[in-house]
Amino acid sequence: MTSKHPLPVRSRYALLQRLLLVVTVLLAPLATASVSPTQSPNDPNQYRFIELDNGLRVILASDPETDKAAASMNVAVGSGNDPKERAGLAHFLEHMLFLGTEKYPEAGEYQQFIRSHGGSHNAFTAFEDTNYFFDVEAEFLEPALDRFAQQFSHPLFTPELVDRERNAVHSEYSSKLKDDGRRLLSVRKAAGNQKHAFSQFAVGNLETLENTEGNPLRPDLIRFWEENYSANIMTLAVYGPQPLDELERMVQERFGAIANRNLEPKVHPHPLYDTSRLPEKVTAETLKDNRSMTLSFPIPSQQRYYKSKPAAYVANLLGHEGPGSLFDVLKRAGMVESLSAGTGMDTGEHATLDISMSLTREGLEHQDEIIALTFEYIDRIRDNGISQQRFNEMRQLAMIDFRFRERAEAQSEAMRLSRLLKDYPPEDVLSAPWLLERYAPEQYRAILDQLKPANLKVWIAAPNLDASEPNLTRWYQTPWVRTPLNLDNPAAPSLAEQLALPESNPFVPEDLELVGGDSMAHPEKIAELDGLDIWYARDTRFATPKANLFVSLRTPAARESARSSVLTQLLVDAINTNLNAWAYSARLAGLDYSVYPHLRGVTIRVGGYNDKLHKLANQILLEFANPALTEQRFRIARQNLMDALENKSKERPVQQTSEFVQTALLEGTFPVEERLAAARDVTLNELRGFAGSFLARTDPVMLAHGNLTQASALNMARQVQALVLNDHQRTNVDRARIRQLPPSQTAAHLAVEHPDTGYTLYLQGNNTSYAERARYRLLAQIISSPFYEEIRTTRQLGYIVYATAFEILETPALGLVVQSPSADASAIDSAVKEFSQTFAQQLAEMDDTRLKREKQAVISQLLERDRQLSEVSSRYWREIDRENAEFNSRQALADAIRNVSLEELKETFEQAMLERQRALLVTTGGDAVNDEAILQILRDLGPVPKD
Repeated sequence: MTSKHPLPVRSRYALLQRLLLVVTVLLAPLATASVSPTQSPNDPNQYRFIELDNGLRVILASDPETDKAAASMNVAVGSGNDPKERAGLAHFLEHMLFLGTEKYPEAGEYQQFIRSHGGSHNAFTAFEDTNYFFDVEAEFLEPALDRFAQQFSHPLFTPELVDRERNAVHSEYSSKLKDDGRRLLSVRKAAGNQKHAFSQFAVGNLETLENTEGNPLRPDLIRFWEENYSANIMTLAVYGPQPLDELERMVQERFGAIANRNLEPKVHPHPLYDTSRLPEKVTAETLKDNRSMTLSFPIPSQQRYYKSKPAAYVANLLGHEGPGSLFDVLKRAGMVESLSAGTGMDTGEHATLDISMSLTREGLEHQDEIIALTFEYIDRIRDNGISQQRFNEMRQLAMIDFRFRERAEAQSEAMRLSRLLKDYPPEDVLSAPWLLERYAPEQYRAILDQLKPANLKVWIAAPNLDASEPNLTRWYQTPWVRTPLNLDNPAAPSLAEQLALPESNPFVPEDLELVGGDSMAHPEKIAELDGLDIWYARDTRFATPKANLFVSLRTPAARESARSSVLTQLLVDAINTNLNAWAYSARLAGLDYSVYPHLRGVTIRVGGYNDKLHKLANQILLEFANPALTEQRFRIARQNLMDALENKSKERPVQQTSEFVQTALLEGTFPVEERLAAARDVTLNELRGFAGSFLARTDPVMLAHGNLTQASALNMARQVQALVLNDHQRTNVDRARIRQLPPSQTAAHLAVEHPDTGYTLYLQGNNTSYAERARYRLLAQIISSPFYEEIRTTRQLGYIVYATAFEILETPALGLVVQSPSADASAIDSAVKEFSQTFAQQLAEMDDTRLKREKQAVISQLLERDRQLSEVSSRYWREIDRENAEFNSRQALADAIRNVSLEELKETFEQAMLERQRALLVTTGGDAVNDEAILQILRDLGPVPKD
């Protein structure tokens, strides 16, 4: 094997200087006549910016290697454009554009085409933007674009569908009535500046989208479309393998038909907050047991400063998590669990800089002390935080990140580009997020000048609001109050003296060379070290000096009982907490790590630039070998775990029904009540004893993949063996299995406090063979769009409606999921049965051509090309977990899908959908609650056979 020899210090410095020079040139402004975006040297795509005659701006991306194509249209119109008398109209228009055009009038035609050609589609409405997007098998990009373009040039707004889709929007609104995210957003709107359009209700419901003879909706909808949608305020991104000239032809022929009404994006001149009220505090009540605080400071819009990013510079210091940082001091004091800083909403006129924290119970009781300490830290930044050295380091890390940027999936790239093109000139559209052209101390100070007590709005969210007559938000009935802010108290000296600004980052990568040798086809087991299986694969196909290391410490101690499961979670929490401050600089420097529990034990994952990856990995192993377990952290972590378990009963209905399926059938999982009882009962001494014996018996395995030599992989394996495995007994920890349902249907009914009905029908396959998995994957593909069209669009039973392959641990299954604000479980089940009967006839009439098309759609998703090293690493790691040394599960499943016959598919459909031979129906609503009894019965069953 080829070994990598370290460069001499001088050579490393020269390499870094060359890198900086290259990227500096790359990031230099281009001549104004140029329309070729500046791109990363690691990006092999070709790009072209064009502007159509109708003013539509377009970015084209040609990636000859991609097997998926995608497009995204960003319209500079959002909920901020809603008429006051028609709240939610922009969102409603987003829904309606999918439902038929002049050329393709059928409501579900677009969705069916995309789905049948291996793709997906969606859209979202934000305050200032609405974004529509899809991906599809690359060879079908042109017909997909034909359908997509029609939605913006010739939508039908069919009258009966207008009335019907109101129910879908209302269902979306209803499904989130008990969602704390939506509830707290409603408080942000109610307690913000009522002159600002952001204060308006954005989702819409049957009341705001009234459709009566006296107040018809369709004319308002068409008027809104005509008065707001215009080609000159749209930006389109198209991504595919076709040459740029061909992509341009596709776009020119179709999108030029979009009307240019010469509109301007709406301007929002009012500030987001009523500044006459500042400083003030707004406290809102949550349903879940969560607590948070956001310190929000109004600042000028930062959009014009994208090349210097002063708000990002300041936020980088405020949000730092290293030793002595605001977060580190507050967390060690037991007051906060997380902290982030950055710009909030930026309307182009006004913006906010927000410092957001999740609080402990103690932190909630000490809000004033937290605020005082925050201002103390801001003063430290103001006095000593502005320096050329800090800027140089931030700039260096940004340039390295840009230099070695890996491609994302086609749809994500298209969405990103369409939105960036709205905000940045064409030449900067690819590089804008990484640009840091100059040190700008005057701009940093201007931001810091806004971070003062008189300019502060504090948002608090917590359960059990203590107020006799709180305000209630109109649409979500969320209680909230305004209270004065006490900003006179100084920071506690015992905490303030711990504050310190970040030191230079020791993890900035220096050696960015690629190791010699070809990339390996898949990992190979290169050694076994005292029972530790070592898998290794050199892989430089993405031309990035990155690697990923996985170490699974599999142990029977992790899943012996609900109690051991809880203790494992608490142990992992302690390890992650102890590592965070030390390892935060590594995250900033392009390294990442996670320590997480799973059904067979605990896994350590470390990834990123390989130069100093070993340094981070060794520290994690040292911490794992001897974790510091303190009374304070144990108390907080146990409370967090209990809160999280209790909050599960407040999740939306379909989330609870689907989780019931997994708890009932997946070996090694335990019911919430059992885990909650264990969490309430465990002690610190018990955790210490558990930690000491956790690795007494292990079945360890390791994967080193990426820009690494075999020698370096073996060196890391020796560290694993020496630090955490030495002198410990080896054992075998089998994979968990899925329990086999009894013949016929089992029905479970849950008690859930939510106005909507939840419905999950889980239809289990007979075995885990590739052939059976293939039949269920193909069946899910074929019924997905018709099921959605029938249950959601035609019957209007709910917003959350889908049919999916519900495969867990290679056990095939079909999942049918519905959440309805209007129908009970019996009505939903009747509709599903009627759909099954109707679809049986459609399946009987299916020909081989259609079947072949649907097979290819599944296979194209299954075999989609890898784009990032992390994707490949994760896939390899799953194969190792399956004990598949051939690393060919995807190909084997694809081959099985090709071999499914129409008769086999019909037989599977009959057994699953019509006869429900092995079915688990889980619903909410009604009085016949039996979940505990059903859970006990199912958890005694044996596993699904392998074949």
